Formats: sequence, structure tokens, C-alpha cells
Amino acid sequence: MNQPKKIKRTDNNTLQITWNEDEVTETSLTDLRDNCPCVHCKGETVIFSSYIPIKSPFKAAGFYEIEKIEPVGNYAVQIIWKDKHNTGIYSWEYLKEISDPDFKNSSDSDESQD
Repeated sequence: MNQPKKIKRTDNNTLQITWNEDEVTETSLTDLRDNCPCVHCKGETVIFSSYIPIKSPFKAAGFYEIEKIEPVGNYAVQIIWKDKHNTGIYSWEYLKEISDPDFKNSSDSDESQD
């Protein structure tokens, strides 16, 4: 399984992850929060009942600011946002899925040419 070696918040409001295969991905904090995988943000379906959250146009102070990131076992992280939202568990697979596909991995330029 591909796991991160390093997770850091950048100066341009992104979360940059260096994976154990030296691949680097980046996700904006806005995308990270807007794609929070918790039930309160994404909803859920259990048997014949569904919960679909109502998206509020109001964003509390600190909505897109990370207070802390904590590991969850060896498969995910839990992000605590400055507005105290903390129920989203971001698996490694999910973080790769929502990362910016246009982010240019700096190691790509190191490829040898024949």
C-alpha cells in the first residue's frame, strides 16, 4: 500500500503529500474541506434510509483552515479544522483520489532521455 512519508501544509493553502514511492501530490485546503468524507458532509445510506446533508452557504470562521492533523492507524489521517469540525477520516486512497491531477510532480523532470 502506498503511504505518505511526509504531509505538510504549504504557504499557498495546499496540503502537499510525499508518498513512499517519492510521488508528490497536492490538494487545496478548499478542495480538502469541500470533499470531507464524513457523514455530516457527504451523507450516507443505510438499508432503505438515506441522509443527505443540506449545504449551507454560510462558512464559519476557520472553515478552510487546518488546526491539526492526526494519524488514524496506518491507513488515514483525521483533520481537525479551525472551526472545530473533526469527524472526517481521510484514507490514503481518498487523499490520492482528490489530489490535484494538474500538480506537476518535481521528480517527473528527472526522467532520463535517450
